[in-house]
Amino acid sequence: MEAPPEQPSVLMVVESQPSESVPVVVESQPSESVLMVESQQPPKKSSLNKYALACALLASTSSVLLGYDIGVMSGAVLYIKDELHISKVEVEILVGSLNVFSLVGSLASGKTSDSIGRRYTIVLAAATFLIGALFMGFAPSFPFLMAGRVIAGIGVGYSLMIAPVYTAELSPAMTRGFLTSLPEVFIVFGILLGYISNYALAGLPPKFNWRLMLGIAAVPAIAIGIGIFGMPESPRWLVMKGRLSQAKQILIRTSDGDETEAELRLAEIISDASANSSSEWSGQGVWKELARSLCGPSNPVRRMLIAAIGMNFFMQASGNDAVVYYSPAVFQNAGIHNRKQLVGVTVLMGLAKTSFVLVSALFLDRYGRRVLLLVGSIGMAVSLGGLGLGSKYLEGSEEKPMWAIAVCVVAVCADVSFFSIGLGPITWVYSSEIFPTRLRAQGTSLAISVNRLVSGLVAMTFLSFAEAITFGGMFFVFSGVMVLASIFFYYFIPETKGKSLEEIVTLFEDDESKINHLST
Repeated sequence: MEAPPEQPSVLMVVESQPSESVPVVVESQPSESVLMVESQQPPKKSSLNKYALACALLASTSSVLLGYDIGVMSGAVLYIKDELHISKVEVEILVGSLNVFSLVGSLASGKTSDSIGRRYTIVLAAATFLIGALFMGFAPSFPFLMAGRVIAGIGVGYSLMIAPVYTAELSPAMTRGFLTSLPEVFIVFGILLGYISNYALAGLPPKFNWRLMLGIAAVPAIAIGIGIFGMPESPRWLVMKGRLSQAKQILIRTSDGDETEAELRLAEIISDASANSSSEWSGQGVWKELARSLCGPSNPVRRMLIAAIGMNFFMQASGNDAVVYYSPAVFQNAGIHNRKQLVGVTVLMGLAKTSFVLVSALFLDRYGRRVLLLVGSIGMAVSLGGLGLGSKYLEGSEEKPMWAIAVCVVAVCADVSFFSIGLGPITWVYSSEIFPTRLRAQGTSLAISVNRLVSGLVAMTFLSFAEAITFGGMFFVFSGVMVLASIFFYYFIPETKGKSLEEIVTLFEDDESKINHLST
């Protein structure tokens, strides 16, 4: 009689006692009742886990702060300029300073979150923005107002990095796109709230209205700081710190109580982090590794950096933030001069952004990142080209016909809508999911720092360049940028839909490395 084939051994992760800081790997033989294979991956469920959703919603609320500032500043600056008698250059500095100084928060956030954890970094972001909002709300002068912008900007930099990273590390693979796009949903919702605040407070005396517009942001900052304490820590950060039992309990909750799935996910995370996990780990040496990868020969980390930095660059080089910040000036140039009407049109633009970012979030895990990114980028190129044509026509027309004004309003709404379909949410999703665990926080931090730098430069020069080459000329430039962006995305952005964070790493390896990775 032929002997039965030998069963393959299975690697199982067992936590050592009493210390939980070091995982022990032992071999066992599978029983007849449980059949497992060495290469088994955790089952991928497409249903939305309620616990992961609640955590993602709480983490993403910090993004409301940036959105509210973008929206509210577009209207508040009209009254600040009148009361404080500031020049056009000072307006650009005031608007762009928050984005420039958010660069400081973005750069610091990676190392900070590796040291103190993702959750407490969100608390730090909310507390910093709260202080800045209070400074702005009680500002008696331009220098005092600028101080508030600087402090709030640092808080914004922290929140922009940490919210998507935390959500990506907590989310199951099949719903990570939707959950990690929630920060952009909240940014857009914050912009809409800012527009509504402008409209509601515009009738107050100029001495009070802009201060209330800016100071009200302290309220959500307080709520966010308190709400975060009810959230768990990122399971991947806990694994890097060697706190395995805590990580496992969180994974069980995000796996709908399926302990087998949680153990498989934990084993996958440990395998990815095993070379660095330690209770003493705090992200040391990551910047050097990123610098070597970026400047050295082609390798997976370099390809990740090119993809993440490129996407963040084009997100802001598209001019979207400038269009939102200076939308009243754009519409004034188009022929709308009544301030109430100006603010009303911006509310319409905010509704368009909000509607389409929800569409993107709902379909991101079904159609994937690449499809929506390319649709959004090509749509932005066409919309900005149309806006340039409409603006050029109005610049050469003394009568300002209503149909041409309507074309410009529709083109602006189309531009921000396509941004909300593609670059808006997908930049945060993609940047936070493509790096391995040991590099994720600081790699994302570097990419978002580029985002903040470009955003600040565009916001602080938009009016000056528009004066030199006209608004129509600026929109043609932005349209050309989006054509280049579409080409970049087509060639450098692989699809990550439905893959675990650990599986995504292999997408950036060369063919030989992929074969070696799969065979181990």
